[in-house]
Amino acid sequence: MVNAKTWTLCKHFVGFPKFSDFEMKEEQLPETKDGEVLLEAVFLSVDPYMRPYSAVLMKEGDVMIGTQVARVVESKNPSFPVGCYVVASTGWRTHSISDGKNLQLLLTDWPDNIPKSLGLGTIGMPGLTAYYGLMEVCQVKDGDIVLVNAAAGAVGSVVGQIAKIKGFKVVGCAGSDKKVAYLKQIGFDEAFNYKTVSSLAEALKKCSAEGYDCYFDNVGGQFSSVALEQMRMFGRIAVCGGISLYNDTTKQTGPYVQTLMIFKQLRMEGFLVSRWKHKDEETLKQLMAWVKEGKLKYEEHITKGFENMPAAFMGMLKGENTGKAVVAV
Repeated sequence: MVNAKTWTLCKHFVGFPKFSDFEMKEEQLPETKDGEVLLEAVFLSVDPYMRPYSAVLMKEGDVMIGTQVARVVESKNPSFPVGCYVVASTGWRTHSISDGKNLQLLLTDWPDNIPKSLGLGTIGMPGLTAYYGLMEVCQVKDGDIVLVNAAAGAVGSVVGQIAKIKGFKVVGCAGSDKKVAYLKQIGFDEAFNYKTVSSLAEALKKCSAEGYDCYFDNVGGQFSSVALEQMRMFGRIAVCGGISLYNDTTKQTGPYVQTLMIFKQLRMEGFLVSRWKHKDEETLKQLMAWVKEGKLKYEEHITKGFENMPAAFMGMLKGENTGKAVVAV
């Protein structure tokens, strides 16, 4: 018998999450049955989506939602032999039992010199989100100028780099000078600290006086109200996230976009990465190839210790991470 540690949502978030909203518990797992595997978490992901999704998908007392890279330590399923690594949507758990239906094997030729934690980041869901948002939703084309906010995060940093690989001008913004320096380091043409500029509108104009064709939005709120004013004719906006809104207790109100979208003939589209699940394997292989070639660089913010899951989650929501926020068990 194996004892599993879990983090549960003991109280739904009101405003910004608090330590008291979480509770660590232990449970004894049953023996595995035919077709099942026992998983041991190696890396766990903390992501912005967990904040709004928890209100929709969870009830108080549930184990926090999320994915992990796990090692199969016991198997009665030939598709997942002992010792293999999988990405599992099993939530905040140290150990879990799965029938294999919610598991995805890491790429079989995963190099030893590339961290398996990237299966939660650049070569995982955030990387796929960046790729599909840029290529499928924004549908970038020759000559486009791309704007990315939260650009030093897990998704934004990949968006910018893919855009550069494809030959586009890329402008990014982030919330610290250190993050801005990182954006320049990984190839962004222009980058600025939105917290220190005197005028967001002027900063955006300075980076691209001619405006923007593609806007990859991870933030929403006031930033988007300003950015939409600087879209070029027939611009495309991929709405990936709204992290500036997630912890509000009173809904924000802002300028209405209809007139602007009509006269500039803009297209704004929200999306979930699962829409292109049928393309995931080939896209993951492409992301891996770019990492191997040194074209796609990665940064990870790793917190050690399963006991620190809530702190890592809240730190990520505050923007403490550059690149992907991960917890190493």
